[in-house]
Amino acid sequence: MKPARSPAFRALIVDDEPPARQTLRLLLVREGFQIVGECAHGRDAIAAIARHTPDLLLLDVQMPGMDGFDVLRAIGPTAVPALVFVTAYDRYALKAFETHALDYLLKPFSDERFAEVMTRVRNRLSEKQLADSGRRLASLLASRPAEETPATIVVREGSRTLVIPLDDIIWIEAEDYYVRLHMREKRTLVRLTLKKLADTLDQRFVRVHRSAIVNIHHVRTMDPLASGDQLLVLSDGTELRASRTYRSTVEARLERL
Repeated sequence: MKPARSPAFRALIVDDEPPARQTLRLLLVREGFQIVGECAHGRDAIAAIARHTPDLLLLDVQMPGMDGFDVLRAIGPTAVPALVFVTAYDRYALKAFETHALDYLLKPFSDERFAEVMTRVRNRLSEKQLADSGRRLASLLASRPAEETPATIVVREGSRTLVIPLDDIIWIEAEDYYVRLHMREKRTLVRLTLKKLADTLDQRFVRVHRSAIVNIHHVRTMDPLASGDQLLVLSDGTELRASRTYRSTVEARLERL
C-alpha cells in the first residue's frame, strides 16, 4: 500500500474525450491528487481555472473550437498552474516545453509513465509550497523589530524546517537539484535549486560562478589569477574562484562594504 501523501494537490482535467478524462481521473486519484473539476472544452476550462485555481492542469492539446494553447493564451502566464499537456501527437512535445509545461503525456501512455510525470509534478509543487511558506514566514519575521529578529531564510532539511540567519551563511554551493549551505558551525543540504534560493537572498550575497554564491561579508581576500578569474578566500578558509563573468559584480559589492 502506498503511504498517504500530504498535502493533496488539486488537479483540473481538460480533455474532450470522455474515456481519456476517466483514465486521467482514476490515475490522479491513485496518485493522491484531489480532482476539482473536469472540462471537455477550452472555454469551460478557462472558467474552471479561474474558479478553482488548481495546483495542476492536465490539458489536452487538440480540442474542438479552442485548443490547449488557446486556453493558455486566454488565461495568461501568471494564472497558469503546474502544467502537463496530454496529446496523441508527439510533434506537440517541443511546443509544450516552449510554453513552460512541466511535462507531457503522449497517448496512449502507461501507468508507469503517468506515475513518473506525477512524481515530477509533486516535487515541483512541494518546492513551490515550501517557497511560498518561506516567504510568508520571512515576511512575518521582517515585520518584527530588527533588533529582535535578524534577516533569515527558511529551508527544509529532510523533515525539519530550519530558520537560518543570513549572517551565519558563509557560502552556498549547487549540488544537482540541491544546494549545500556552508555556515559558521555546520553544513546542511536542502532540496532547492541555486537559482530559486538566490531569488530569496539579499544584497549581501553575490554569485561568483555558476555553482556558488558567497556572503560578501565573509570574503577576506580577493586576488587576481592568470586566467582572468579572481581567487576568493572566505572567513572559514574556503578558497573559491570568481569567474570573469561575475568578477565585476563581486568587486562592486566589495567596494560598497
